[in-house]
Amino acid sequence: MDFKGKKVVITGASRGIGLGLAKAFLANGADIAICATSPDTLAKAKETLKALNLPGKIYTQKVDVSSASECEDFINNIIKEYGQIDVLINNAAVTKDTLLIRMSEQDWDKVLSINLKGAFLMSKAALKYMMKARSGNIVNMTSVVGQMGNGGQANYSASKAGIIGLTKSLAREFASRNIRINAVAPGFVKTEMTAALKEETQKEILENIPLKRFAEITDIASAVMFLASDDAGYITGQTISVNGGLYI
Repeated sequence: MDFKGKKVVITGASRGIGLGLAKAFLANGADIAICATSPDTLAKAKETLKALNLPGKIYTQKVDVSSASECEDFINNIIKEYGQIDVLINNAAVTKDTLLIRMSEQDWDKVLSINLKGAFLMSKAALKYMMKARSGNIVNMTSVVGQMGNGGQANYSASKAGIIGLTKSLAREFASRNIRINAVAPGFVKTEMTAALKEETQKEILENIPLKRFAEITDIASAVMFLASDDAGYITGQTISVNGGLYI
């Protein structure tokens, strides 16, 4: 897919799926802007991306997506740097897993603030410029557990289910401005998090996945780039599941 000349913003892009998305968009011609909460991991991510020796520009900034002022500052700086925002990928997320009876109010608030409120704040900041341009594209990263639920992840599941509702509502609000908003719901993906699972746990998970493998980050990137591309020009308000058949 050709994203030459496009300016793509990706939150939570210092590692995992976010970094994989940054690589994919760069490889397809985009200039990118990425953010994360850790300056160290963000610096390492920039080094990794520069080492690809691709022509696209890379802008980085430390951002707490649960802060309205930091989201606005990030988006405003991108406009100063690039002059436009064509694609926003709301990927930043955290987990604070435990059974509900043991879950603290702080852990509930932390997950909802970053995963759901963060997507709201970043979208709100970017949409002001997309509306003026009468063009734009947002892809929100939800999760299979936002569709089916998961024990020990009430906060995470609720935040990711909320992303689906947010996506549908924004798609209706901004379609008249030629702005499309969709979501991608990954299942289990090969990342540092899944690699840390016990072998026994991985086997149990794989037994429930019809395709019998975890997703590669490239599987997720392909779906995101499709929704962000002109090839998906008549698709809005939808959630594409990339889960190997785990939830159908």
